[in-house]
Amino acid sequence: MKTNPILLLVFSACCLFTACKQNNKAIHKLSNTDILNQNEDQLTQLIIYDVFTPPVASRIYAYSALASYEALRNADPKYVSITNQLNGFDPVPSPQQGKKYNYTLAATKAFFTVVHKLTFSVDSVKKYEDQVYGQFKAEMDSITYNRSVAFGESIGNNVLKRAMVDNYVQTRGKPKFLGSNDPGKWRPTAPDYMDGVEYCWGTMKTFVLNSSDQFTPVPPPPFSTDKNSIYFKQNLDVYNQSKNLTQEQKDIARYWDDNPFVVEHAGHMMFANKKITPGGHWIGITAIACKKSHADAVKTAQAYALTSVAMFDSFICCWQEKYKSNYIRPVTVINDKIDPNWLPRLQTPPFPEYPSGHSTITRSAAVILTRLFGDNFAFQDTSDLHYIGMQRHYNSFVQAADEASVSRYYGGIHYLNSVNVGADQGKKVSDYIIKKLKI
Repeated sequence: MKTNPILLLVFSACCLFTACKQNNKAIHKLSNTDILNQNEDQLTQLIIYDVFTPPVASRIYAYSALASYEALRNADPKYVSITNQLNGFDPVPSPQQGKKYNYTLAATKAFFTVVHKLTFSVDSVKKYEDQVYGQFKAEMDSITYNRSVAFGESIGNNVLKRAMVDNYVQTRGKPKFLGSNDPGKWRPTAPDYMDGVEYCWGTMKTFVLNSSDQFTPVPPPPFSTDKNSIYFKQNLDVYNQSKNLTQEQKDIARYWDDNPFVVEHAGHMMFANKKITPGGHWIGITAIACKKSHADAVKTAQAYALTSVAMFDSFICCWQEKYKSNYIRPVTVINDKIDPNWLPRLQTPPFPEYPSGHSTITRSAAVILTRLFGDNFAFQDTSDLHYIGMQRHYNSFVQAADEASVSRYYGGIHYLNSVNVGADQGKKVSDYIIKKLKI
């Protein structure tokens, strides 16, 4: 029997097309770690869209990551509960003995159970969730699927119980904070003169620390009219530095800006850009570390949870001191005493200066990631590539944190002393967390 060459060609093409479709399906099928990383990425995009302040964003990252980890850790008995070691959490639910679960599915359900309650625009992630749940449904029997979803939801609700009593609700709806006209004290800054953001954040209940003032730094340099005083010289230092920035220093300032809502001015026009928060940047670095180290799903979930916990407690400590010292920003002093037309390279955030929030939370994240992945963990930071088109290389997490700290000085929005004090505070917070928690 002779083979028709045309039919053979058509048959081969059909086989090739079918194989390509199958390969495409395999490519788009997510692994357990892929799902965790994409869950976090979806949350970051949601936080950017909803324009949460950096402290509030840290709260969302922390509770959702804890829920994800508490579900997934059951896949590996060597991992212990984190929430059972934190302040104010009820005992975490346990899976039924002898019953089958998919813990990545449970972790995803726990994660989004929290996200739905703590964010606004949840419709923007619903399509993604449906796709992920659809993948799980196609891979397992309905009993296991439903049991896993129910377990994840119970953990998410358990975590939310703590979120409902962490004092967040009490921090909403407060009168505007407009600072003080007393010498050396913060007041709304040029050119937008916005009121102080999250001035009650120091009253939030911490996860690990005993209180928000556990690591209170020394007071900043006191106000002085003497031009030879430390107070005046630090302002002159910021001013002179701003006039002599190298291109590298300008790039560093821009790279680590991480301002979630930047108001830009062009003549009489004003427009705003949404960007990643400082916490979101370090969640992105956590993802990079997990991927580069080939961390399994449970360690990945643990890294997100511990990094988020550290940043949450660090924000509370930092904000407690910010509104306690209520320290003036460089732009206010420089405009009053040195140059009335000067503006910093970066938009000055609307809250008191001391200490630097970036420095505090980035060092706290770097200490946790160093504990999990090692001292000399080199990585290419692409966390902000999608948002500002920039990426940078670092030889360690601490090197990245140091650069994030000094970026605020280069940007003209912090004194050098304040970034150093902030970094020290962040290190103390995470050193304490590592000492206190069983990891």
